[in-house]
Amino acid sequence: MIENDLRAAFARLEALTPPIGPVRVAIERAAVRRRRRRFRLRLGGTALLLVAAATAGFTAFVPHQPAPATLLGEPAPPTPTGALNVLLLGVDSTSTQRPPLADSVLLVHLPADRSRPYLVSLPRDLEVAIPGLHRDKLNAAFAYGAGYDPPDQSKGYDLTRRAVVDLIGVPVDAGAVLTYPVLRKVTDALGGVEVCLPQQIRSSHTRRAYPAGCQRLDGSASVDLLRQRRGLPDGGLDRDRNAQRFAAGLVRRARAKDVLGDPVQLSRIVAAVGPDLTVAGGSVLDLLRVVPELTSVEPVGLSLPVELTEGSNGRLHADPRAAPAFLAALREDRLAEWAAAHPDRVTPIR
Repeated sequence: MIENDLRAAFARLEALTPPIGPVRVAIERAAVRRRRRRFRLRLGGTALLLVAAATAGFTAFVPHQPAPATLLGEPAPPTPTGALNVLLLGVDSTSTQRPPLADSVLLVHLPADRSRPYLVSLPRDLEVAIPGLHRDKLNAAFAYGAGYDPPDQSKGYDLTRRAVVDLIGVPVDAGAVLTYPVLRKVTDALGGVEVCLPQQIRSSHTRRAYPAGCQRLDGSASVDLLRQRRGLPDGGLDRDRNAQRFAAGLVRRARAKDVLGDPVQLSRIVAAVGPDLTVAGGSVLDLLRVVPELTSVEPVGLSLPVELTEGSNGRLHADPRAAPAFLAALREDRLAEWAAAHPDRVTPIR
């Protein structure tokens, strides 16, 4: 009896059931959109690494990549205007036993006229006010925010970003945390990167010597070089300059291999580094759209002017004579003018 009643009920309701074909198609379309969105986010993070960290030209590839709004059937957002800033943090330690430090703090400034990118190094030993805490070295902000067991890189980035914004007085539009495994994988995926050094550097970790002049380094050698500061004339400041030289070499290598114009190569790099890359800022994908507008992708390397004062325990302080003018030029989008007036403060890339 019950079985007959159920069959009769199903028979009455069957006419009200929508055709399964259109429903299945709609579900499949939604799944495709989700997969595409996840890939775009990873692609955006990796492209940010190549574009911002290396200020590489994404020009050849971006015009052929559908915008997220187009894939979702929505109006395309406007391309960002005005000066833009990307904050990149290089983190050495991946240990869960102690909080990691940001050994490299790099601000990539894209001027409003889209003339060329500027790499602004902020020394790790610079004394700053850490929001909600106290004054300490800039690299400690990441450790305070991230904690440990395990460290939360997004929180470490956020606290460092707030400290940087308070220091420089300009907003940060997007950013990323770059661990040495990420840089190693990207370098090897490109077949090595050429770095041009003004003097020989001997590694305090591996004892390998890197001669003066231009040389191609694989991922392990690049990471080894980027870690060096002991024995260099200006210590950590020279390490920051070498990071700028590595970024310039990454630019040239990516352009020479046309990685950014080849979706297959770029997809391979996305797959390699995606799990290890932490991207911050909701405007990353929109930010990448401005790169094709750059007149030149050759970066200009600069550093915040600092000084070591007596009794400072190794902490650096902003140079009271030069830093205010430099920061004013950054805030007012006049870094080209400032660099032209202070050629001795521009990092020789080659």
